[in-house]
Amino acid sequence: MLKKSFNLGTAPRIEDFAEVSYGYRKVAVPPRALKLVAARRRRLEALLAGDRVMYGINTGFGELASQRVSAENLKALQVNLIRSHACGVGEPLEDAEAVGLMFARVNELAMGNSGVRPVIIKKLAEFINKGIIPFIPSKGSVGASGDLAPSAHMALVLIGEGMARRIGDDNWKPASAVLKKAGIRPVELAEKEGLALINGTQAMKAVGGLALFEAMNLFSSSVMAGAMSLEALKGTPGAFDRRIHALKPHPGQVEVAAKLEALLKGSKIRASHRSADKRVQDPYSLRCMPQVLGAVQDTLEHALAVFETELASVTDNPLVVSSGAGGGIDVVSGGNFHGQAVAFAADFAAIAVTALGNISERRIAQLVSDFKILPPFLARNPGLESGFMIAHVTAAALCNENKILSHPASSDSISTSANKEDFVSMGMNAALKLSTVVRNVARITAIELMAAGEGVEFHRPLKSSKALEAALAGLRKISPAFKGDEVFSDRIENVAEAVLTGYFL
Repeated sequence: MLKKSFNLGTAPRIEDFAEVSYGYRKVAVPPRALKLVAARRRRLEALLAGDRVMYGINTGFGELASQRVSAENLKALQVNLIRSHACGVGEPLEDAEAVGLMFARVNELAMGNSGVRPVIIKKLAEFINKGIIPFIPSKGSVGASGDLAPSAHMALVLIGEGMARRIGDDNWKPASAVLKKAGIRPVELAEKEGLALINGTQAMKAVGGLALFEAMNLFSSSVMAGAMSLEALKGTPGAFDRRIHALKPHPGQVEVAAKLEALLKGSKIRASHRSADKRVQDPYSLRCMPQVLGAVQDTLEHALAVFETELASVTDNPLVVSSGAGGGIDVVSGGNFHGQAVAFAADFAAIAVTALGNISERRIAQLVSDFKILPPFLARNPGLESGFMIAHVTAAALCNENKILSHPASSDSISTSANKEDFVSMGMNAALKLSTVVRNVARITAIELMAAGEGVEFHRPLKSSKALEAALAGLRKISPAFKGDEVFSDRIENVAEAVLTGYFL
């Protein structure tokens, strides 16, 4: 059942953004937003009639801003802009990312600071609500002057060019045919509208925002997996004593310690070895979960705050703002299209999620190599069977890839546009890397959940806490207990998908 439509022109939370992007909500254009947009457009057209020079409206772009464009060529200027900037390469964005890009752009346009006509907003909303997916290559943006190349491919479809498909269709087709079948007429762009469609941080917001949404689900599953691994290894929850964390009260650390204590409360496995346990301390991957996972949580929440601020912002250029005198407007140029804040946040988040995967891999290593507590490699018949031996190798390989990807994109800048755009954010690359890291760590966490589940069940008839037993029962619905050596690949992918979608929350 679809939720209530999201009203464009307002500030979305990450949940709103994800729900629209994944198709769980439609969008609506409130009359007040259309009224403001129409009023601002009329005033912009009045300025144009007065022969005022305005960047990107009646001039060239970038280093060509000094070139004045005649009135009869202003509409052609916008179409030329879209065609010339549609030079993205690589695999297309996923459906949700493409929808997220359109949603981010149309929501900004509906705030009334871009000078477009209401028809542009209505048309993009129609694209979202009818499931039109533009073919948007993922690579080609440096994250300043906006995500120009990916956004231009979106705008191509708006004018009936480029490639597209409907949600649920397998093949890309000419956009003109897709729009005709959907009963949508292409738009003829007017002054300023081509620039307004492609300037802005919408691509990095879409890719990075959805990756962050998945990362928050992943984080909760990682805490669950860590608790389950501790149980399987007969570890102690003593390191989660709240008195310890009161002395180092980072918010995430305190919260994770409390979560772990709650998850482990009432465990019969712990009760069975409490008095006989001569180990003083567990390995860091178990004992230091509050300190490590807590820092990850704090970093992800910081990144989330940055992205939600960006989602509520207007990021194109030039901007149409109130002059404060009788409803008049000014057209001002600045640099809100620069994605530095988003680039930093995506890079920080990728580093944090990489650490989340690294500590998970260390717990997997403990699960498959602590032969005093569990059978070698969790195999039911060690020697004849290899158990989780190579599943751990897969986790190690994914960790290595993440360590490469966690090098920050935002530490680089390459001057473009004849040095007019001489310092750029590389925010789109940061967002793309984050998305890959999150998917990789979901797979690592899936391996840990399956391994820890096997370990907990090895201690039967003893049972863990109610919370962990419920999580294990949920795991067994999508990954039944191993009966011997079996193919892992599909299981890993299925559990990873459950992790990303919040199955274990």
